[in-house]
Amino acid sequence: MSKKQKNRLARIIIGGCILALLMVLSHMSLLPVADVNGYNLVELFLFAVPFVIIGIDVITEAVYNIFRGQVFDENFLMLIATVGAFVVGEYEEGVAVMLFYQIGEFFQDMAVEKSRRSIKELMDIAPEFANVERDGEIVTIDPDEVCIGDIIVVKPGEKVPVDGVVISGESTLDTSSLTGESVPRTIKADEAVISGCVNVSSVIKMKATKEYEDSTVAQILELVENAGSKKGKTEKFITKFAKYYTPIVVLGAVALFIIPSLITGEWFEWLQRACTFLVVSCPCALVISVPLGFFAGIGNASKRGILVKGGIFLEQAAKINTVVFDKTGTLTRGVFEITSINPVEGVSKEDLLRIAAHAEEMSTHPIAVSIKEAYEQSGNKVDISIIKDNKNIAGHGISANIDGKQVLAGNAKLLSDHGVEHDYVTSAGTVCYLASDGRYIGNIVISDVVKPEAKEAIESLRENGVSNIVMLTGDRKEAGEKVAAELNLDRVYTDLLPGDKVTKVEELLEHNDKHHRLAFVGDGINDTPVIARSDVGFAMGAIGSDAAIEAADIVIMDDDIRKISKIKRIAKFTLNIVTQNIVFALSVKIAILILSAFGFANMWIAVFADVGVAMICILNSFRALYRK
Repeated sequence: MSKKQKNRLARIIIGGCILALLMVLSHMSLLPVADVNGYNLVELFLFAVPFVIIGIDVITEAVYNIFRGQVFDENFLMLIATVGAFVVGEYEEGVAVMLFYQIGEFFQDMAVEKSRRSIKELMDIAPEFANVERDGEIVTIDPDEVCIGDIIVVKPGEKVPVDGVVISGESTLDTSSLTGESVPRTIKADEAVISGCVNVSSVIKMKATKEYEDSTVAQILELVENAGSKKGKTEKFITKFAKYYTPIVVLGAVALFIIPSLITGEWFEWLQRACTFLVVSCPCALVISVPLGFFAGIGNASKRGILVKGGIFLEQAAKINTVVFDKTGTLTRGVFEITSINPVEGVSKEDLLRIAAHAEEMSTHPIAVSIKEAYEQSGNKVDISIIKDNKNIAGHGISANIDGKQVLAGNAKLLSDHGVEHDYVTSAGTVCYLASDGRYIGNIVISDVVKPEAKEAIESLRENGVSNIVMLTGDRKEAGEKVAAELNLDRVYTDLLPGDKVTKVEELLEHNDKHHRLAFVGDGINDTPVIARSDVGFAMGAIGSDAAIEAADIVIMDDDIRKISKIKRIAKFTLNIVTQNIVFALSVKIAILILSAFGFANMWIAVFADVGVAMICILNSFRALYRK
């Protein structure tokens, strides 16, 4: 409980006890009488004491906001309503309304704090320290002080402080706080580890590859902290609604007081109705419960290893009807295997593989990695001393001088652009064509492996209302269509450069109506423009590039694409909760506003319409956090 909440609780208890005592004394006619123009000044003064004790923060906040030009808020409404009760001589009701309002505010604060604490606990992944090996000794330092290249010792039970690579030891990591997966992950030497995971079984040594501020854990915490700043349309509507609604109801209350009073002459009667009208009209049920509903939905997603960067993206995710996938690393594992090596006459398979491995030495593309691994597995090593002028030609391949010969390694377009005549391979898989000094020397066919969960993910998307599933790939038509047929996709576009993918997504966006949204799912740095262009951009958090994660609206921490349909379900449920809160709060308030205008609702019913409805809506919002 915060200091502010403790102070409020103390004032509620003290003020409430004084009010109870005064009410007993008043009903037993034990209070002195000092009647001036119908007012008992002694009672007025005595009841003013608990009123000020209980409502001092409401009074000061209302006055402060008036001087700042922000007149119409719930503090102002409550102040003039309760002061109005005093004006008509209803001292007990005036203090009681302020008391119950403060009790409601106290429980609302507790509810919101509990929600925030629940999410904070889910995301309690920030490491407190790092054990760094320096000059033969283990030094405990703040994670912010870790430098790239530092050797870090992580003991059982400790959190991995920064991203890095294991250099010695073997252990299991608890990744549940990052990915939502309860099954520990086994790691050993040369494997990458991400910050925020908990070392479970054995001591490991790792080399830091990122500073703390660039590590996974820091990025996640920043995303969660900033999620509330990106509001959805519903949240923005409620903010605007409260801005215009409050002055309208104040003017309505003034009209309700003045116009009937001029006609009937019953000024006190209509002032009392106007005060009741004001208490009912407080918009706190909507202003608190709607953002809390989105906040709870984001917390529910984070508990399952899905990071949503704001309420607006949760709102958009509920409307997804088209999902566009990148192929490599998303639908497929990104683990390539050489299926055939096809040299021309006069060139051996060994020579073709050697030339390809040297050409791809500087590349980190999965295809390049598979070629280099195959060369090393044959018992050879790349000699970097014979490689010169290595250039990456975006979307096409590599140009390099190898042992004095100008080598091209890439797709068919690369060779065509350089005027090299070559065969066209039609078998499924990605083809790396090679040329040396302007002469075609053969090709290597590499095949990717479809993720085992991909088919289930596609079926789950269809069950959850996604009617159009598309794949974009830079691979050839044969390789792309093979994966599309295996997964039963609606459409596939092949031989695309990064710019072509953006064009295709824009074409698909044009065919989407205003009630539906398009999502793009990718993992690589070349997917960044497409992720940014789509309505909802998904990035793979475990293997995805930093640029893709930065551009994405939603990050899947363990790369399980089945979670796309899961976030759609969470989003739809959250929107249902928010809609329920809006309909319920407005319905009750409108009904009681009408009753209060005709004199059928008193201050006690008004308190329920304000505080009671707010509490019900807040409790309903919690369902979005705890729904399984």
